[in-house]
Amino acid sequence: MIQFIPSKLQLSTKIFHHSICTTTFQFPSLDYKKSSNVEAHKPQKSRPNPHYTPPSQLHSGLQRAGQVFDKMRVPSCFALLPLLIILFLLAATHAAAAVAPSCERIECPGYDVVDEGNGFEIRRYSYPVWMSTSAIDDISFVNATRGGFLQLFDYIQGKNKYGEEIEMTAPVITQISPSDGPFCASSFVVSFYVPKKNQANPPPAEGLHLQKWGVKYAAVRQFGGFVSDGSIGREAGALYSSLEGSSWFNAVNKGDPTSTYTVAQYNSPFEFTGRVNEIWMMFDVDSASI
Repeated sequence: MIQFIPSKLQLSTKIFHHSICTTTFQFPSLDYKKSSNVEAHKPQKSRPNPHYTPPSQLHSGLQRAGQVFDKMRVPSCFALLPLLIILFLLAATHAAAAVAPSCERIECPGYDVVDEGNGFEIRRYSYPVWMSTSAIDDISFVNATRGGFLQLFDYIQGKNKYGEEIEMTAPVITQISPSDGPFCASSFVVSFYVPKKNQANPPPAEGLHLQKWGVKYAAVRQFGGFVSDGSIGREAGALYSSLEGSSWFNAVNKGDPTSTYTVAQYNSPFEFTGRVNEIWMMFDVDSASI
């Protein structure tokens, strides 16, 4: 069964899983791993989805994205698409354990590790700048992140006010505001980190906005494999549970992590092993016991 984005109604159970919106409505398969049939990704006629990406646009976007993967030292492999689909399924089933993200090839925001616990890490991020989409309402994290990624990729390829090309960075983050209950679209904001050399005057673009963080703290859990609509709920719940009993739990809980949390992805879709993803729960350090 497909698992959907966690609902705030499940806060009392401390389980980050979404309830199915109705007992009779059948959602299409939204996880890339579950179906290669493009028709399965179309929304039901009774529930139009303005964020659905037509197959022709998705193919065009993937071709554009292939250009940046050379910078990430990942070969373009569209000629081997059938093999890639098979490898995709195998990688999803036999995902390698998460390791520390490598940001040697492309720029990432810096951070300090403040503390480490069983299943979590506490980080301090200092003044990162992000270029972000408007809020995307969707029932699927995967669909929303895909659409936001393509919009931001166009931006760094020069589709901005100055026609300026910007280097690819990592991670791609998706900030999630889960739905309040059934009928069931959550809100997603997808962001690229702005390289330091561009932060003083990043080019504006229609439909995008800057997020200028100050000093922010995050409780972080890493996990491997390809991110799916179901895995983010499981991993967010695991992070929340791992924080219970720690000196950081009250501070993180005051940040209301079931109302908003972040998924960070460090790899291109053409990397099948050693994938690194993270759940971030942001909080105010002034509330923490240090």
